[in-house]
Amino acid sequence: MDYQYEKARRVVSEKKKFYKGLSSYLVMCVFFVVLNMVTFSGSWWFMWPMMGWGIAILIKYFQLFGLPGSENLGSADWEEREMQKELARMRRVEDSVQHSSDEEQLELREIRPQRKGWRDDELV
Repeated sequence: MDYQYEKARRVVSEKKKFYKGLSSYLVMCVFFVVLNMVTFSGSWWFMWPMMGWGIAILIKYFQLFGLPGSENLGSADWEEREMQKELARMRRVEDSVQHSSDEEQLELREIRPQRKGWRDDELV
């Protein structure tokens, strides 16, 4: 029990550090934009430090929380849901093909032999 508590405490501590880092990143974004606007010399340089810092924040996010939507990826439950989705899609396609073939039956007329304008014994 003590091991789980200690592990949970470390995870919460890491999340707390992440949120503090994210808030300081947002404050510094505003600061750099304002500083760039005040000292504008023809280029918008504020995006370069923000991009580097933002990539670091993003990497830390993925380390702590994982890729969004991937928590059950590959599990048996996920596989069953995907199978049900695919079967439902296949039924919809099959139903739409069957429905359209019922509506679009072509009426074919009987083909009559054409009269020839010559006799076969006249041909060389």
